[in-house]
Amino acid sequence: MRENPFREDREELKELLKQYENLRSGRGHAFLEEDAFERIIDYFDDRDDLTSALEAAETGLHYFPYSSQLLIKKADLLIATRKYQDALDVLEHAELFDSTDINLFILKTDAYLALDQQEKAVQLLQEALLQFDGEERIDLLFELADVYDDYEEFDKVFDCLKLILEEEPSNEEALYKICFWTDFTGRNEESIRLHHKIIEDLPYNELAWFNLAAAFQGLKLYEKAIDAYQYAIAIDEKFDYAYRNMGDAYIRLRKYKEAIEALEKVLELTRPEEVIYEAIGHCYHRMGNNAQARFHYRKASHMNPDDSKLHYKIAQTYINEKHWENAVKQLENAMRLQRNVPEYNLAMGECKMEQGKIKEAIQCFGLVVRSKPKFVNGWESLIRCLYKGEFYEEAAEQSLAALEATEGKPVFSYYYSAALFGMGKSKEALLQLEKGLETSPKLLKKFLELQPVALQNNQVVDLIARYKKGKKM
Repeated sequence: MRENPFREDREELKELLKQYENLRSGRGHAFLEEDAFERIIDYFDDRDDLTSALEAAETGLHYFPYSSQLLIKKADLLIATRKYQDALDVLEHAELFDSTDINLFILKTDAYLALDQQEKAVQLLQEALLQFDGEERIDLLFELADVYDDYEEFDKVFDCLKLILEEEPSNEEALYKICFWTDFTGRNEESIRLHHKIIEDLPYNELAWFNLAAAFQGLKLYEKAIDAYQYAIAIDEKFDYAYRNMGDAYIRLRKYKEAIEALEKVLELTRPEEVIYEAIGHCYHRMGNNAQARFHYRKASHMNPDDSKLHYKIAQTYINEKHWENAVKQLENAMRLQRNVPEYNLAMGECKMEQGKIKEAIQCFGLVVRSKPKFVNGWESLIRCLYKGEFYEEAAEQSLAALEATEGKPVFSYYYSAALFGMGKSKEALLQLEKGLETSPKLLKKFLELQPVALQNNQVVDLIARYKKGKKM
């Protein structure tokens, strides 16, 4: 047994390089074996000295002109130096001496792809698949999958990975890749069938359980997905991606407590990520725990201070608590990063309105409707704000603009009616109220929120009563 094989190999290579230099310079007559030339070529290749590597290949072929291995190494170097047609010529030559070397097909494929001859690459690999089996066939299928990926034939990528797993169900690379391509191609039903079959043979393969769960999740079968993720983490309790996806599935089911537990497990197992803190914050937000939501949004924001959305979400927690000043500060942070986001301006407008800063609020809402003219909430907020500020004439004008922009949404007939009442134009107001009642009676509450005193108006009460009576009849 050698005491220091690495050192001995290094010394042996050093001696080979010395003999090679002597051979090239004519200073010695040492005979180098074919495999010695292969080692010398690899030495230069590993150091990115492609010129010297090619020289070594040429020298070796001078002594061993029928060596398919040296020809293949030369072709590989030619591809690396972008001499693709020369590489194909060398590979054709190599094939005369050994047509069963899989590297012939892989290197030819690389050359064809570089020459933008995808059809030839696909045809070559498909023919090669008939000649090889076992590990070599698996390698060729991976190569073919990469070809299809390069040329955006994504369903065929999935087909190749499926063939690999049908032949070798435990192939980790294929199991990892097919999860992505299942989601990308939407072929969830096929993935479910494939992974059920794999699990029948390999019940303790956590990747197969994970892929099965992900396919269920792709079909929005979240309960089934969670069950499969549970099997995956029972096999591998440190499977952080299973916890991550399970957290997402629980969120979809609005099971926020369970989602938090799964996502906190992710934080235990891996380096903390902004997206996980944000997701936990979202869960607490939905549960009405604004303090915890804020805490986790802030953690996410510290990791990515340039994400305006996180400042907006923190502001939303303050809005829920009616802490308008704190909400405004967070919205200002968000708007320094992204000024013209309609949702930010809408929230800022609401805060300003609650603070009694009506003109500032109107300005914010005006930005919203200009950037999103079909956004109903923006128009509603603008008109409510104008009404609250007793700008009835402007509220009436904006109600008409909203009716036009939103293709006659009934709520704006009610708002137009309220504005007309505010202006003292009762007759026109009653006509608009009747129009609203005819098109969408459920929205009467929107009118009453603006004009609660209208219920003291006998004509309004009679109109509503007459309308309800007519409906009953």
